[in-house]
Amino acid sequence: MTEGHSSRSSSPRIGILVVAYNAEATLEKTLDRIPADFRPRIAEILILDDASHDATFTAGCRWSQLDGMPPTVVMRHTKNLGYGGNQKAGYALAAERGLDIVVLLHGDGQYAPELLPRMVEPLERGECDAVFGSRMMRPRDALRGGMPLYKWLGNRVLTRLENALLGSDLTEFHSGYRAYSVDALRRLPVERNTDAFDFDTQIIVQMADAGMRIREIPIPTYYGDEICYVNGMRYAKDVVKDVLEYRLAKKGFGTCGWIPKPVEYAFKEGDGSSHAVILDRMRDLPPGRVLDVGCSGGAFAERLEALGHTVTGIDCVEVEGVRDRCSGGFFLADLEEGLPEGIGEGYDYVVAGDVIEHLSRPERLLAEVRGALRPDGHVLLSVPNFGHWYSRLRVALGIFDYDRRGILDETHLRFFSRASLRRTVRAAGYDVLSLSATGAPFWSVLGGGPLSTVLGGVSKLLTRLRPTLFGYQYVALLTPHAARTIIAGEHIDVQDILNRQFVPVDSAAPRVGV
Repeated sequence: MTEGHSSRSSSPRIGILVVAYNAEATLEKTLDRIPADFRPRIAEILILDDASHDATFTAGCRWSQLDGMPPTVVMRHTKNLGYGGNQKAGYALAAERGLDIVVLLHGDGQYAPELLPRMVEPLERGECDAVFGSRMMRPRDALRGGMPLYKWLGNRVLTRLENALLGSDLTEFHSGYRAYSVDALRRLPVERNTDAFDFDTQIIVQMADAGMRIREIPIPTYYGDEICYVNGMRYAKDVVKDVLEYRLAKKGFGTCGWIPKPVEYAFKEGDGSSHAVILDRMRDLPPGRVLDVGCSGGAFAERLEALGHTVTGIDCVEVEGVRDRCSGGFFLADLEEGLPEGIGEGYDYVVAGDVIEHLSRPERLLAEVRGALRPDGHVLLSVPNFGHWYSRLRVALGIFDYDRRGILDETHLRFFSRASLRRTVRAAGYDVLSLSATGAPFWSVLGGGPLSTVLGGVSKLLTRLRPTLFGYQYVALLTPHAARTIIAGEHIDVQDILNRQFVPVDSAAPRVGV
């Protein structure tokens, strides 16, 4: 927000974003229909001509210079940005110019400017984050307004399908008459959205994912002589793909870059995941000091504290409330750079659940962890199994790509098989006390229920029979290798002896023999 608008008055600054493409014949007529008594309430009109081939830009400039019109900015893109790209530019401009509410109005006159006052009223009252004009709240009115029957049917079918997949109850997904809170738009990654016509669907999905409130009002349907640039079949395919992509991403498949990833790890006790397995093992161990490497929001640490452990947490981001869940303290650190200073030593346990695969040099971190442990302490470690049939199949079929989470998580820098995990931990100076595999997380994909239970049971059975192929994650219990020995009554770190044995002969350091 600009300096001049930092102290907002009681009335929000309302802007009208007019997206126009080859709208020379309709633009001025559409703008003329803005109610005269509403015009004084408009802080600014933003007309964005998306590289039209006609005189749309000239028409916008001509209208803006008429007496009594609201302040108007007319812009022409020298390259066509697309329907979605034009909106992105408009919303960025609305935020830059300090607007509080922005209404999307099409320059072809398909949506009634006469309803602008009703579009902004719920936003002015703070009742919602967006208002959508719906032609389907009274569905027969759309047909009476000239909507072709095939479009009416397509709209109804697509909206019902999208509602079912998204868990929403909108009467229409496909109206282009919308009003937004600019503050709400700031909190959405709209710059990642498509530039095509399914931009409007993606922004609905983003708002639903963020828990934002959408209000619908009925609007009339008007079909005139305007040219439709939407390929109906391609549009239908794109909007269904968007909602399916979102649903799959919430289950962990695909990346869906236009939906933010949650910062905090969602822990579900007893779900069969690696964290649940580690927690079960910690129940059998005596209470002690725990270093939780990659503690996220502290959900796992909270459960360890309930078992009598004292937990110190480390992570690269600080999630709200994590310090309250880690009684031993919290350290903000980039694990790629190693353990932070000041964490201390002598820990009884170090937990690194699904951490080292995110590092380019996990061996270095594991070596530092060994120094933080007491000599006979334990490390509880988990990593995804890249040898699982899912990742093998993706590679074999030539469709390897990253997912939002899981084995092919887009943030993973290292992949592990059972053999490579053993080599890694041994090279870092550990003995493997136990190494087990977990089954596939059908509970996460299917959301529980009988089918999830049956498939989970089958997965556990297959994992026991052949863990390298059906194991989804490996959980290892480690201890430092030959941590101490006794020489003449002294406790000496054997690793120090081994290190000194390889000091060059001309070094000033004394050589030690065993």
